[in-house]
Amino acid sequence: MNAMTALPRYEVYALRYATRDARRPSHFIGGDPHDAPMPMDYYLWLVRGNGRTVLVDTGFTAEVARQRGRTFLESPVALLQRFGVEAEAIDDIILSHLHYDHAGNLPAFPRAAFHVQDEEVSYATGRYMCHHRLRHGYEVDDVVELVRLVYKDRVRFYQGDAELMPGLTMHRIGGHTAGLQCVRVNTANGWLVLASDTAHFYENMESQRPFPTVFHMGDMLEGFNTLRELASSPRQIVPGHDPQVMHRYPPPSEAFRGAIVRLDQIVP
Repeated sequence: MNAMTALPRYEVYALRYATRDARRPSHFIGGDPHDAPMPMDYYLWLVRGNGRTVLVDTGFTAEVARQRGRTFLESPVALLQRFGVEAEAIDDIILSHLHYDHAGNLPAFPRAAFHVQDEEVSYATGRYMCHHRLRHGYEVDDVVELVRLVYKDRVRFYQGDAELMPGLTMHRIGGHTAGLQCVRVNTANGWLVLASDTAHFYENMESQRPFPTVFHMGDMLEGFNTLRELASSPRQIVPGHDPQVMHRYPPPSEAFRGAIVRLDQIVP
């Protein structure tokens, strides 16, 4: 590929805004023989480059954190602002899916277009939500807010894989929810994949043992293979909730240690 057609290369960041204590058996279908601590972190992701700033997911609010017993470290909107990114300036937000920890705070982004899979919105507003086991991951107010945004012409729908812009693509996975999508980003180190909840933890994928919240087991297992196919290397797959992300990548500066890491820089 020559310089005239080379894809843009982007900076990619993971922003950690909440956490919770948990134990290993709660993170694998069928449990785990070791009843040891295995905390879970909550992230959103920022992509910058080629004159664009794209947010992947929007986190949850302090109120939802209280309701669900999560430790709220910092408002996602405030964390973005502390990093120099104003919510009002973001033009595009990719929603990996509509679970409460990925699709809250939507009114805080007044200019953004939201990019989501058809199947995810159909799933979150359809007959399967009659079942508590499937709807417990959603906050009805978040889903209703997205529907309001549809009526304001601010939601873009996709069926399967799509390119948002050169060097940034979305890929429907399913499994965890009907319309879960991951995001692939071109960086100086090759293709980086933001797995979101395709794999909550590195270990879910590496051991082929999925997270227990699942709509379609087959799609979830196939999703692990898709992540590997999309990424330039296994080291460039970023799971959705693993605290190890904060240790495997460097912070942009000491001021953000423990809160933000830069994913397009691989630590040896």
